[in-house]
Parts: sequence; C-alpha cells; structure tokens
Amino acid sequence: MQFTINDRPVEVEVDLRTSLLDLLREHLGLMGSKKGCNQGACGACTVLVDGARINSCLALAVQYQGRAITTVEGLADAEGLHPLQRAFIAHDGFQCGYCTPGQLCSAVAMADEIARGIPSHVTGDLTAATIALDHDELRERMSGNLCRCGAYNGIVAAIAETYAAAPARQEEAA
Repeated sequence: MQFTINDRPVEVEVDLRTSLLDLLREHLGLMGSKKGCNQGACGACTVLVDGARINSCLALAVQYQGRAITTVEGLADAEGLHPLQRAFIAHDGFQCGYCTPGQLCSAVAMADEIARGIPSHVTGDLTAATIALDHDELRERMSGNLCRCGAYNGIVAAIAETYAAAPARQEEAA
C-alpha cells in the first residue's frame, strides 16, 4: 500500500484488516497518535486525512491509500513547533499528555472547518458571514476529544489564543 504521511511517501505491506492507527504506530513507528478506547469515543487517535479529522482507530488503512495523512509528528515544520503546539505549552494544555496529539490534530482541523464555514450543532446563525469561535462553539467542536486528566482549561485557552482572535469568513455559496 502507498500513503503520503506527514508529506512523505510511504510504501508498506500490511494486512488489509490493519487499522490506520495500527499502521501508524506498529508498522511505521509514529507513536504520537494514541490508542485510547479503540472504539472512536475518546479522540486520542485523531489524525488528519486531507485536512479532515478522523479517528484512526476506526479506519482501515487500505481506505486511505494515496491520501495525505498528517499525524501530530507532521504538525511542526522546519521553522519549529506549530503555533497551537506552542500555545499548548504556554497554557499547560496537557498533564499526562496522552490525549494531546489527538487534541492538537482535532483543533487544527476544527479551525479549518470554521474557516470553510461549516456550522456545528451550536452555531447560532447559519446565514452569518462568519462563525466566531466562542466558548460554546469551541467546546462543542472539541467534544469528541476527551482529557481524563481534566486539562480542559489549558486546552481551551491554547485553542482560543491560536484560533479565536479573528473569525473566519465563510465561503459564499456557488
């Protein structure tokens, strides 16, 4: 199977029943994404596929051949840590750190969803030109990522500092 993982081409031979999470961790040594519940309920395994967040524990690797997969290891670049990673450090957005990779990937995708004008369950005005990342919007959009240590205040502060400053303009309907 052929993949693009963290902007690098990867070719690997694995069983067709291998989950994307197991491919990343057990076959490629990318240990950032965690196996929490292995049922898609905790978000510790969240990765980005073509910029969208998915629970990699529920996804078969074979489904994602030829697509761009980004793990927490791929968020940083040659310039250094991703701005959200720096904010997590500044705001103590982690305690044990187990959920942190999934939280980071999920928040990056969440910001893109808002920029594209995708509403959430709590978005008040579906016709507004922008979606503000307020308290309720942020918490709703991140509700699929659990932190068993309770570092939510730091997580929310880091995400808000990084993304809530300027609401994104929704794309106009064609």
